[in-house]
Amino acid sequence: MRVVVVGATGNVGTSVLRALGDEPAVDSVLGIARRRPKLVWDKVEWASADVASDDLVSHFRGADAVLHLAWLIQPGRDLAVTRRTNVFGSGRVFRAVAEAGVPALVYASSVGAYSPGPKDRTVDESWPTDGIASSFYSRHKAEAERLLDGFERERAGTRVVRLRPGLVFKREAASGIRRLFAGPLLPSPLVRPGLIPAVPSLPRLRFQSVHSLDLGDAYRRAVVSDVRGAFNVAAEPVLDPPELGRLLGARPVPVSTRALRAAVRASFALRLQPTSAGWLDMALAVPLMDTTRARSELGWSPKRTAGEALLDLLGGMRDSAGLDTPPLVPDAGGPFRLRELATGVGAR
Repeated sequence: MRVVVVGATGNVGTSVLRALGDEPAVDSVLGIARRRPKLVWDKVEWASADVASDDLVSHFRGADAVLHLAWLIQPGRDLAVTRRTNVFGSGRVFRAVAEAGVPALVYASSVGAYSPGPKDRTVDESWPTDGIASSFYSRHKAEAERLLDGFERERAGTRVVRLRPGLVFKREAASGIRRLFAGPLLPSPLVRPGLIPAVPSLPRLRFQSVHSLDLGDAYRRAVVSDVRGAFNVAAEPVLDPPELGRLLGARPVPVSTRALRAAVRASFALRLQPTSAGWLDMALAVPLMDTTRARSELGWSPKRTAGEALLDLLGGMRDSAGLDTPPLVPDAGGPFRLRELATGVGAR
């Protein structure tokens, strides 16, 4: 079996490559990314391509499955750039799969595609995927799902799978995640349980996560199994203020949503960090997911709890961990993170 992984060098992509490398049914993998990495993986060859502009059909011909992971989170201050990759680029991937005659397409959606939903119970994959209006990430995920709906209607013979994971953490992605969401001013040595004094306590601050390696295994199963449709993917337990406090040795402190949102907006406007308030809106709005279908039809179950995934990430942030790929390399920000500051903290 030959598999093409589009967006193979990031947090999820590197875990997918590891999972496919261990899969006997997979003979070879083509990893596609805008910037070719230095890493060498079993069964993997590399190609450079931008999903928004470069030829994809020639890379897809002869593949048994295409797994589409490519996505931009930054620059969060230039949404024309992010939408070009996330929405327009996804559409180009889907059309190239059709033109190349690839029999299976696996797409990386997200909990962020869901419309606002409950935090006191879980929802299955039938919950609406119209996104959260104030979050560009959520809007883009919802738009891409609509494109995929159209692809499925037009290409009924193609097996289409979409995974909707919660937040995805692992140690080796820590430097990349810190750059994307916290920015250059976060003092990494202080990111450790016991040194974080408090966590904000809001009634709807309840979210799900999964370790990247466990998610990689879910994608492997989606590639090699005869399944179709959407699958929610997350580990237990739900992470809420009491659980976060327990994990971090921190005290949950009641904070109003309005005050927290104002703080995020102000720090973003002042370029102190690269995360807009839409990310907070999405976290507070999206529903909790029922993962029964992934467990029963994919045969998937996580090896790590949600708390273990979070602590693995924080340990990696403290140690400036990474991998030798352009999105994850630890020193991408340059000396004293000056290269990060030069980007305008999420402007480019």
